[in-house]
Order: sequence, then structure tokens, then C-alpha cells
Amino acid sequence: MCASALTAEQARAIAAGETDARIAALGEAAKVPDAALAGFVQALLDDAVKLTPKAVLVIDGTAVKDAVTGAAATLPDDAEDVVNNNRMRGALQAVQASMKLLSPELAVRQAAVAELAKGGVDESQLPLLDKAVDAEPDAALKATLGRLRANVLVSSADKDKRLAAVKELAASAEPQVKALLQERLGSEADAEVKGALMSAIGQVESRLVWGERLGVVFTGVSLGSILLLVALGLAITYGLMGVINMAHGELMMIGAYATYVVQNLFRAYAPGAFDFYLWLAVPASFLAAALVGAVLERTVLRWLYGRPLETLLATWGISLVLMQGVRSLFGAQNVPVENPAWLSGGIAVLPNLTLPYNRIAIIGFAFAVLAGVALLIARTRLGLFVRGVTQNRRMAACVGIHTARIDTYAFSLGAGIAGLAGCALSQVGNVGPDLGQSYIVDSFMVVVLGGVGQLAGTVYAALGLGVLNKFLEGWAGAVLAKIMVLVFIVVFIQKRPQGLFAMKGRSAEA
Repeated sequence: MCASALTAEQARAIAAGETDARIAALGEAAKVPDAALAGFVQALLDDAVKLTPKAVLVIDGTAVKDAVTGAAATLPDDAEDVVNNNRMRGALQAVQASMKLLSPELAVRQAAVAELAKGGVDESQLPLLDKAVDAEPDAALKATLGRLRANVLVSSADKDKRLAAVKELAASAEPQVKALLQERLGSEADAEVKGALMSAIGQVESRLVWGERLGVVFTGVSLGSILLLVALGLAITYGLMGVINMAHGELMMIGAYATYVVQNLFRAYAPGAFDFYLWLAVPASFLAAALVGAVLERTVLRWLYGRPLETLLATWGISLVLMQGVRSLFGAQNVPVENPAWLSGGIAVLPNLTLPYNRIAIIGFAFAVLAGVALLIARTRLGLFVRGVTQNRRMAACVGIHTARIDTYAFSLGAGIAGLAGCALSQVGNVGPDLGQSYIVDSFMVVVLGGVGQLAGTVYAALGLGVLNKFLEGWAGAVLAKIMVLVFIVVFIQKRPQGLFAMKGRSAEA
């Protein structure tokens, strides 16, 4: 490739005159890209080009060079600045990106294609785009370049070119292509092309619908995993201990605020390790909520076991006290909790489906907590004592179990799990004094639907309600979806009061 293929006439036409004429000259020069043109375009974008009556000069630091030959030159007093408006800058950036399409580096070509897709391509760049399509060795990038080319040709004055472009775009599964075809359909006058456009839109929609369905399922599982985390604590305090804990949402809130405090400590004292703050925030949120739960159990709830209505009223009052305490300490406004870098972004599974890392992490975290709780209840000495006390308190006391201490441990465990739910929620939503109010009713519905005291039922109910709620939201809207889910649960409990999983053994017969 000749380094001096850019002529003096082309350089002047690109640098001076009306914007339309400059863009046309730029497109003509870009048909045969070379190193001189690439450097000249970059200089124009850097506002480093000067015009004299005889030459076009480029300012390179303290040096002055001729834009065409690269020879050293002197900057005369009558040199004028080249001014580029937004249209001209857009054209320069597009040409710069298109010239990178011929780079030997795959990463450079991918970045250039992404820039072109974002900024758009016009017909003046088609020769270079054709050349890039022919030379591209990567199959995926070659297909993307072909779609970019078709995006331009779909608006061509030539009917055959438009038909060919529509046929190529019909194989796409991108939302942007569907929008482009729909926009073109509104302005297309030719009946044959119009029919091809309608057929192509239908084909693209048939591919997009799978991404939308999978997105709804993933969103439902994500919501279900959050409900699972929230309901796990209730499965212990309500399901095993019989305490209707209306302050459960506020225990979640304490876990979220503990995460906020840990984040601020890392930001202030260890900014270099900020991405690791969540590893400390998880145990901190558990301990903070568990400690508050232990205080509540020892001071209030220990006197109310076996009296559900009194526990409901007492914990409702406690929830108000906790919310006001947080407002007094942190303020009434929401506080920001930032995701660490490793939880930012997502995995692009389909063109219209991206799975966020923070949601994926919460799903995994919820099942890890579930596994830990199941092992604790079923395989440890503490779990054995908790099951013994909840099934027959008097007999447990007779064999030497300190029942009051076990009550405190169990309630603290449920409160700590609520704190873990708050830590997880801080990564996907706002953290404020009213955080727990959004989930307390849903979490009670999960526990009741799954079966009181049944961890397996809690899992099925949480995931099922999450997916069902999201499907209904897409069909009937958020408010009606909530109402329909509530009606479903009421009807289900009427038919099966014990929930999805009935309690087995002597406790079920009592």
C-alpha cells in the first residue's frame, strides 16, 4: 500500500469547503485507504490541521508536516484552523473505524465493527466494507460485517439491492435489525419489497421470541432465588418456631446496611482492595442481623412463644422501631451500594438476552445458603437440638437440652439468614429504610405455600412463584400479576392447607 496515495487535492477537499462536499471527498478517498489518509483523519479529529493557500499542514507536537508528503514544513502566520462540526466528526470517526477493518489484529477489527455498528455506515463506505467482508477470516465477524452492509443497502435506490439486503437481514436475530426493518417498512413504496420486509420481520421476531422467553425464565429464577433467601430465615422462625416475625424484613435491612458500612470502610481505608469488600460484607451482614435477632428473642419474644397473635403485634412494633432507628442513623434517603468489578456486566447469551453477573451470583449464593442451612438442620448437633425443641419442648428439656438457649440460637440463625438476604439484595436494588417491606409478604406466602417447616417446599414455592410472577407480569402487568398470584395461593391453601409438602411423623398427627 503506497504511503502517499492521498493527493494534495483530496487533502484540501477534505479539510476545506462545505460539509457535504468535505464528506463526499472523504468517502471518495476512503475507497483506497492508505497510511497517509489514516494519519490525516486522526489529525483532523485531534484538531491538529492547518490550512494555507498552498498546502495542508499537520501539527505533530512541536513539528509541522505536510499532510500529503509528510515532509517538514514551516507554519506561516496566515495559516487557518480547520473546524469540524459534529457531522464532519461523525464522518471522520466512521471512516477511521472502517479503515481499521483491514487490521491484522482480530481485536482491532472487532472494535472497529462495534464502532461502525454504533455510529452507522453510509453508502460512501460500501467499497471499503465490501473489501473488508471479502478479506475477513473470522466467520462471526464476517457475518456481522455482512449485516452492516445490508443495513446500508436496505435503503438503496436500487430495488434489487434492497431485496438482497432484506433477504440477508431476515437471517438475523438482533433487536436492532427488527427495528431497522420496521422503520424501512413504513417508508417503502414498492409492493414486492414491502412483502419481503414483512416476511423478514416475521422471521426475525420468531428468533427473538426465544430470547424473550428465556429472559423471562431467568428473571423469574432470579426473583425466586431472592425470595428463597428471604424465606429461608422465615422457614426457621415461623416454620420451626411458630413465631410470626413481622420484623423479618427489617432484619434483611440491617444486613443490607451492614454491607453498606463495610463498603464504606473499604473505600476509606483499603480502596485498592475494594473489589473484595463483599467477602467481608457477607459474614458481617449475617452477624449484625443475628445479633439483633438474639437481642429481640432474649428481651421480647421469649415471653410470647405459643401466642402467635402477640408475636405478630410485638414484631410489627419492633419493625417500626428498627426502621426509625435506621432513619435516624443513616437518613431517610436510600444509600448507594456499588457492585465490585467482578459482579459488573454480564454474559451475552443471545442478541436480546444478557445474564447479569450479579443476578447469576445471587442465584448461586441462594443455593449455597440453602445447602448450608439444610446441612446445619439435618446433620449437626445444633440442628438436632433445634428439631427436638420444636417438636417436643418438654421432652427435650427432660433429656438435658437447654431449650431457652436453643430458642435464641434458632432465632438468631433465622435472623442471620435474613441479613444474608439483605446483603444479596444490596447488589441488585436500592438500600433504604423500607427495603424489607417489599419482600415480607411475598416471603410469608412462600413459606405457607411450600409447607410450614419444610425447606424443600420453600425452594419449590420460591422458584415457582418467581417464574409465575414474571410470566404473569408480561401478560397482565405488575399489579394484576401480584393479585393473580395472591388469589392462586389463597385457592391453593383452601384445597391443600398443609402446603406443597405436608409435615410427616408424629408432629403431623398432633
